[in-house]
Amino acid sequence: MRRRLIQSTLAVVLVVIAVFGVSLVIVETRTISNSAQERVESEAVRLASIVDSRLFGAQQVDAEVLREQVTQDRYYAVIRLPGEAPIEVGKKPVGDVISATAPGEEGETVTVQEPRSSVTREVGRTLLIIALVALLAVVAAVLLAVRQANRLASPLTDLAETAERLGSGDPRPRHKRYGVPELDRVADVLDGSAERIARMLTAERRLAADASHQLRTPLTALSMRLEEITLTDDPDTVKEEATIALTQVERLTDVVERLLTNSRDPRTGSAVSFDLDEVIQQQLAEWRPAYRSAGRAIVSSGKRHLRAVGTPGAVAQVLAALIENSLMHGGGTVALRTRVTGNQAVIEVTDEGPGVPADLGARIFERAISGRNSTGIGLAVARDLAEADGGRLEMLQTKPPIFGLFLSRTPLQKNVGDDEEPTVR
Repeated sequence: MRRRLIQSTLAVVLVVIAVFGVSLVIVETRTISNSAQERVESEAVRLASIVDSRLFGAQQVDAEVLREQVTQDRYYAVIRLPGEAPIEVGKKPVGDVISATAPGEEGETVTVQEPRSSVTREVGRTLLIIALVALLAVVAAVLLAVRQANRLASPLTDLAETAERLGSGDPRPRHKRYGVPELDRVADVLDGSAERIARMLTAERRLAADASHQLRTPLTALSMRLEEITLTDDPDTVKEEATIALTQVERLTDVVERLLTNSRDPRTGSAVSFDLDEVIQQQLAEWRPAYRSAGRAIVSSGKRHLRAVGTPGAVAQVLAALIENSLMHGGGTVALRTRVTGNQAVIEVTDEGPGVPADLGARIFERAISGRNSTGIGLAVARDLAEADGGRLEMLQTKPPIFGLFLSRTPLQKNVGDDEEPTVR
């Protein structure tokens, strides 16, 4: 590309020089020739006037007198007086000459000649100057073409490397501009594509991490159920455990679908009105074996028969994340307490552990933030799931730790349990 730009620019300059240079040479040659002819004619008229003045004054006219009036090195003059021999002044030129004759008032004639070689030398000097100017123009054009070619070719090479880098999986935008509107537009498009690819890769990595984290505990619980089935011969126990296992498989399916939905659009939900007691009891049943193995207990209390608006599977996943967080980082008994505030149903999850350090309290829901050697993903995913259906997840207290899941609820009808004091279930 550089070679083509240089060649095209040089070709244009040479054409311009050829057109205007030839015209300039012709004009200058004619101008110099006409100027030389006019000088010779002017010289002849000047000598004729000198001869007339001397003749009017009855002064002598000879070569000695006129020699001082003629530039001997440049002109040759012949003065012809009536009845007298011609008077020659200067050196007679050899070869082609430029000649002019002027008549005098006393009948004399004055002829002045100049060698054409002097005009030729002057034309040669002019042509040399024109050739030097043309050469300088060609050199300047080549330098300008090289600079312009580099200015255009280097950005294109840079853009090609950027596109190749995007194709190889490096989505970092360069935010580099070149001062050429068309090239800057291409750079804008490539940077925009790089940012979109980076967001897509981030979303894919986030989905993989979320899926790995959210499926780990349900799969472990499912494996425990299946092991219990293989270790018992009681048909009733097998049926019960199989029913629970099928329920857990359905929850796993719901988890996967929910994660995929959030990865495409975090605000896309399938909220319905559901009974919080069912979700809480389901979580208690699934987590009691794990807590029993750790020598701890998990209980629930608070207002009963609450209905909330949301996705049951998502709410279950949020509670599972909170319960697992308490199992791994907390201590003592874990309590799930339900209450009502305004038009919201609240599920509080607390334990008797040391709580969350003060410096992590405000950042506990950020990804990769963890008080211990964990992934720091669980609470972040739980918050995203809660917000997808219009709810919210907050940390109400750090020591002891209290997490609150706030969900919208439908207008309640009068239930028997609504006026009862909170009881342990």
